[in-house]
Amino acid sequence: SIASADMDLNQLEAFLTAQTKKQGGITSDQAAVIAKFWKNHRTNIHESLINQSRWDNVLKNMNWRVDLKSQLRHIDQINTPVAIVEMEVGKNGQ
Repeated sequence: SIASADMDLNQLEAFLTAQTKKQGGITSDQAAVIAKFWKNHRTNIHESLINQSRWDNVLKNMNWRVDLKSQLRHIDQINTPVAIVEMEVGKNGQ
């Protein structure tokens, strides 16, 4: 729960306090150890979760534009916007 929510120190303290008050929850000593571990390893844990949830391919570049048609056979199709999107996908880390 702590890692999924990427809790800051205030959220962590409130969460651990609630866990110590639950019947069958954690002890104060366990909460202190969890808090210390989270403070020291929060960035690494967060990056690891992101890397585990990412696909192999990542978006490397994206270009887009909107064109308006100014000349057509049928008048009702003039000024119809057309979006053109170009996406470059590559392997993660390359």
